[in-house]
Amino acid sequence: MSQYYPIMLDLRGREVVVIGGNRMAAEKVAGLISSGACITVIHTTFCAALRERAERGEITLRHKAYAHGDLAGAFVVFAAVTDPELIAAIESEAQERGQLLNIVDVPAHCNFIVPSILRRGQLTIAVSTAGASPSLAKRIRQRLEDIFPSTYDQYIRLAAVARAHTRQHGLTYDQRDQFFGDFFASDISLLLEEGDQHGAASITAKLLAQHGVEVSAEQILQELHQESPAPQVLTTA
Repeated sequence: MSQYYPIMLDLRGREVVVIGGNRMAAEKVAGLISSGACITVIHTTFCAALRERAERGEITLRHKAYAHGDLAGAFVVFAAVTDPELIAAIESEAQERGQLLNIVDVPAHCNFIVPSILRRGQLTIAVSTAGASPSLAKRIRQRLEDIFPSTYDQYIRLAAVARAHTRQHGLTYDQRDQFFGDFFASDISLLLEEGDQHGAASITAKLLAQHGVEVSAEQILQELHQESPAPQVLTTA
């Protein structure tokens, strides 16, 4: 039996069409907002969450029933509908145009499915049961929230700061890999959970020094704060 091939799509500036105006459509839109996509939602009526997003200028609403031609220009299509004839019509047009299509909760008519997603800044963890049980995938993702707390955003950004210094000092791949093995095994994540950024930066500086990279904890902290923390986005699908 063939398996789904997991990928990460860059939707920045891409046209995404969502057909449907209910809560399921709103959940799909919520997961798409942070991707930078240009989102158009098509339906005769819209739930409050979609209307509010439209009022904020985050999405465009088209008050109409789906008709052939509505998918023109879309890179990805989502449909939160249940009528079999409507599903068949949307699938037919998407196939004609060679588009990526997801019919919510109807994997047989999709050419891709959406996992349950946990985001911690630049860290993204996706959980999928290949469509067998989205509810189970959601609960597995919820359990992972305890393993990867919200401070993992800082943890990943601190790792990025350290990585930049290892590259600047010409460490080999094997040396960098050894460093990050030590970084991962250290108490850095725990210190960040406790709010001790200086302690985390101090351990990072000591680990770098073990590999011949001399940088102070203060400099590491300064570089850590140069970028604003990425927004925490959590979606279930």
